[in-house]
This record gives sequence, structure tokens and C-alpha cells, in this order.
Amino acid sequence: MSPQPPAGDATDSGPPAAWSHLDALESEAVHIVREVAGEFENPVLLFSGGKDSIVMLHLALKAFTPAPVPFGLLHVDTGHNFPEVLAHRDRAVEKHGLRLHVASVQEYIDAGTLRERPDGTRNPLQTLPLTETIRQRKYDAVFGGGRRDEEKARAKERVFSLRDAFSQWDPRRQRPELWQLYNGRHAPGEHVRVFPLSNWTELDVWQYIRRESIELPEIYFAHVREVFRRDGMWLTAGDWGGPRAGEPVERRRIRYRTVGDMSCTGAIDSDAVTLDQVIAEIAVSRLTERGATRADDKLSEAAMEDRKREGYF
Repeated sequence: MSPQPPAGDATDSGPPAAWSHLDALESEAVHIVREVAGEFENPVLLFSGGKDSIVMLHLALKAFTPAPVPFGLLHVDTGHNFPEVLAHRDRAVEKHGLRLHVASVQEYIDAGTLRERPDGTRNPLQTLPLTETIRQRKYDAVFGGGRRDEEKARAKERVFSLRDAFSQWDPRRQRPELWQLYNGRHAPGEHVRVFPLSNWTELDVWQYIRRESIELPEIYFAHVREVFRRDGMWLTAGDWGGPRAGEPVERRRIRYRTVGDMSCTGAIDSDAVTLDQVIAEIAVSRLTERGATRADDKLSEAAMEDRKREGYF
């Protein structure tokens, strides 16, 4: 059933409230979240403390209030995450009384199951901890904050994306989703990745954050930070392996458009310290957030699609 405009106040004789673009996106996302909760036995929401997962959690809270969110959260921690983002993650979990399971890339490295990459980035190493956790904990639906405007491989994906018993994605098994009808059928061992923000843009996300007064980690706003230049991006200096010889550290006024592993998430020069300033900055940008700031998407022309086929989000 398609989302309907919000009903007017019964005590108000005036016309009903206008049905905005953000209202439509919110209604669609809440409908998807409730559909998953009703159709699947053991869903989980990927939650890193980044802006898209924060919006996802906000929508889940809205979908079920005043009842608690009926599923837990999952974070694949690379060990190279921004401390500010992890602190925000933990505050949100405590504030809302949520269940959080953390799958650690470092534990897989310590056990010898994974090996550090020569470039120091751990983002591609998330796939095995993610897929093994899904299998071990028998999750049959996994919410992600991916959006179609982020990257061309994500633009191919449906809202309900079927993954096989090895968590692999096959574009040929995409299902039609006409009239907001979602097919969650899956065989034993398979699961479905669910993307309620598929039809949102980066600008939509920020406008919604402003409208809903959603709290974010401070690194999304301009601040002075020690960074160094690599492959055309400003990366955060830290123990993860940067900088190398010949990569001088500078103190610059920057902010982050997207947040992932410190070793592959670039900052942009910015003076935007308020939501209105961030929104104005994004409105004139000609680069997607991942295209501008994610080194892991530049490993090859099909880097994201290759990782999705292996089980990554």
C-alpha cells in the first residue's frame, strides 16, 4: 500500500498539512522497516555511528515508538574507526537501550584468518567478519544505509537484495519491486540485505537531519585536524599506518562527508560548521560523497561491485 499524506489535526478546521518530499521519503522508509520486522524472523541493523546509519536508527525508532525497536544492531569494527564516531555509536546504544553486537576485524587478524593489506586500509577486510557474523547469528535480514546516488554499483541494487548462502550478490537475481511490493522470500541459509534509504540522496539525508534535529558526530562539521595528502585526499594521521615518509602532516580546517575506515576516508576543506552551511555546500557539489572521499572505491573501476559480489554492502 502506498504511503498516504499525513492526516490533518481533527481539531483544526483548516486544510491538512502539505505532503513534502521528505515526508514521502520518511513514510517509504518506515514502511520498509515495518515490513521487514513483520516478515523476517531475525533482522539486524548495521550501525557504525555514521550519518546514514544514524538516520536509519532514527527511522526505526519512529517506526515502532512507543514500543522498543524489535531488532538489534551490528557493527563491523575495523579497528581504524574514528574515535568520535565510536563514542557516538555507544552513546546512542545506551540512550535507547539497544542491543549491539560488534564484529572485530582485529580479532580476525590476530587469529591469522585475515592479513593486513600493504596499503594499510582495512575497509575491504570487513567482508569476512560481516558474512560470518550473519551466518553464525542466523540473521535473515540485514538493514544497510546504502543509497543509489552514492555509487554506480549501489544504483543497481533493489531495496530488498537477495544474498545467497555465501552472502554473495548476483545482479541477475534482482527482483521487481513495483508498487512498493517487496519480495523477502529466501531459501535456508540465504538472507536479504535491505536498503530503506535507496531513494534518498545525500542532500535529502542532510535536510532530514536538520528537520528532525538529529545529533551527529562533530567530525561531519568543519574543525581543525592533523591530516596528510595521499592520492589526492586528506587522510587523518594516526597509528593505522599513515603518514608515510614524504607525506608531511598539516593542520587544516576540514570536515568529513562520509565516515568509514580512517585509512581510506578522505576529508574535504570546509568552513561549514552548521547544518545550513553543510547543506549549502552539498547543494553545489558536483562530486558524490564516496567519489570525492573514499579511496577504497578507487581500487578499480568495479571496486564496489566486486566487493558486493563477495558479500560486502
